[in-house]
Amino acid sequence: MTKQEFDKYIKNVDESKKELAASWAIGIGLQQVDRLNVSEYLLDLAKRNIEGEISIAEVKRLIDEYYDKRCPSRKYRYRSTYTRIPNDSKLCYTRLRGTKMKNIPYIDLHCHLDGSITLDIARKLAALQNIELPADDAELEAKLSVPESCESLNEFLECFALPCSLMQTIEGITESVHLVQEKMKGQGIAYLELRFAPQKHCDKGLTQKQVIDAALAGLKMSDLHTNLILCLMRDKGNEKENMETIELAKEYLVKDGGVVAVDLAGAEALFPTADFASPFAKAKEYGIPFTIHAGEADGAGSVHTALDFGAKRIGHGVRTKEDTALLEYIIKNQIPLEMCPNSNRQTKSVDDMSKYPIWEYLAKGVKVTINTDDPAICRTTIAKEFKYLEDKFGITAADEKIMLLNATDAAFTDAATKAALKKAIESAF
Repeated sequence: MTKQEFDKYIKNVDESKKELAASWAIGIGLQQVDRLNVSEYLLDLAKRNIEGEISIAEVKRLIDEYYDKRCPSRKYRYRSTYTRIPNDSKLCYTRLRGTKMKNIPYIDLHCHLDGSITLDIARKLAALQNIELPADDAELEAKLSVPESCESLNEFLECFALPCSLMQTIEGITESVHLVQEKMKGQGIAYLELRFAPQKHCDKGLTQKQVIDAALAGLKMSDLHTNLILCLMRDKGNEKENMETIELAKEYLVKDGGVVAVDLAGAEALFPTADFASPFAKAKEYGIPFTIHAGEADGAGSVHTALDFGAKRIGHGVRTKEDTALLEYIIKNQIPLEMCPNSNRQTKSVDDMSKYPIWEYLAKGVKVTINTDDPAICRTTIAKEFKYLEDKFGITAADEKIMLLNATDAAFTDAATKAALKKAIESAF
């Protein structure tokens, strides 16, 4: 069966078979967008499954058998490319053909500086500043990261205390930015947006301006392409500090190579997004791009408010799907979501990860990006985030490419950087 014949068949399929046929059509259509070969054999299997002649399990078996016979020898390291096939009204995957992969130029748009202080970085920062840390690595690790059995967001948030204490001097801040960049570069990151709240680093007398200057100095010590996002904090009584961050962002704002945006971080459920209208109105007036943590600990209403403020991206946004009209707006206006799967799992933002909306969002055309959030606290890397999605949901190389291209489009950087990143991604895939 040719693709033309399959399309004609789909249009004229019986009403009772339309839902299954539509799932096949979506999968094969996406496969063509990804420039993957759609074989006539696969189209024949699709028709037979729609007609009820063979089960999905049999489709998987026959595809594996078909391609195993044609590719019995794998002389190179490969990652599988897949075709989407429906299963219980969802999209799942089966291996189609081996594809040689080059080093992937990963992009991380949502990464907190104080959530990136690993054990080795912590020891270096402590030695630099003559700060005493637990001698036992296991004890120190427990203060810097959560176990797989993390029970709550509160337990997760406790892990920020120690890293912040190591970044209260100019030397500590500069070196932390430098070391985190080097760590990320070693993990395959090609472009990084590192975010932090200047007001959280003033406990020992530094001003927010000094904190930003120290971070910019650290930025110059690494050749990893990195930009900075300044966070406002959800809290009580810090209106002055938040507004100061906005004013400094205006002063330091660049298109690339420094401070490129602002953010709102902290306990979303305790301090609603709506309470922070003033600083973001000022940011909008100044032309400062911003992202806002929303739809993580609070519902879709928080995302709606963030977009009303003028947010260009949404941090997390996993609960956007709770509002159908909002989800349609996100899709229509191509608002990027900075999704962080393992963080959402560990903070219990999503109670049941089998219901994590990755496929719903991708299938509907949401501009999904994948990020680490707090790599040290979560004990993760960007590669591990994608591997988790591969293992848990069947994410494919083609899907990864789409999400990396989404991240490129969403990045707070200049056109030249985006063009270079897209070229690197196309080359890798």
